[in-house]
Amino acid sequence: MQVVSASNWLAFSPLFQLWMMRGQIEEEQGVPEKAREYYNLGLRKCSNSVPLWLLLSKLEQKAGNVTKARSVLENARQKNPKNPKLWLAAIEIELTNDQKSVARSMMAKAIQDCPNAGLLWAESIFLEARPQRKTKSVDALKKCEHDPFVLLAVSKLFWSERKVTKTREWLNRAVKIEPDFGDAWAFFYKFELQYGTEAQQKEILERCVRAEPRHGVQWTGVSKNIKNWRLRTDSLLPLVAKRLSVPS
Repeated sequence: MQVVSASNWLAFSPLFQLWMMRGQIEEEQGVPEKAREYYNLGLRKCSNSVPLWLLLSKLEQKAGNVTKARSVLENARQKNPKNPKLWLAAIEIELTNDQKSVARSMMAKAIQDCPNAGLLWAESIFLEARPQRKTKSVDALKKCEHDPFVLLAVSKLFWSERKVTKTREWLNRAVKIEPDFGDAWAFFYKFELQYGTEAQQKEILERCVRAEPRHGVQWTGVSKNIKNWRLRTDSLLPLVAKRLSVPS
């Protein structure tokens, strides 16, 4: 009987998580070429895996291949139409490269393609000039009244205006409506580190631990990093909060 090695078995596996893990290990070890190979092999078998597409695009960005990163996401959207995460990743590439007008244009197309995506509406608020943000937030709330991404964006808008009571109120709304949304907990914790007492900081940490969030763009960016796979919520929350920027 033929024995199949672990590497050969991976070649036949349709599980995108395995390809993600292998590629991330290669990235951590400083072998981006091998990581690119694993991501591409995985996408041949799992072309509907949005996380794999995002990892490949980020790898190309890190390597300075911006045009290639854009192309990866264009291919991803063709394979996975109407996906707000792929649209947002493409918009973020333009923002990173100081192409704000391109980003705004792309956001308009994205919202037209995914009109009920709170993720996109939330980000669209901060693409506006400061005087127009409040109006945009009202539009977002009309379209996605109970979406946690939009509620978090509104809280960040109040935070940027130093309206402490309003910020705390809207952050509470966000974590109550979706306790699994790790990004909201992380921003809440960072907010209390800036404006709250030790008791308030401890309360948010304890509430987050009880909620055990698993989702969120920033949250999974930390929790799914291979260096952090074994960390518990009480350790993850400060790590995620640390990487966040104070809204401005």
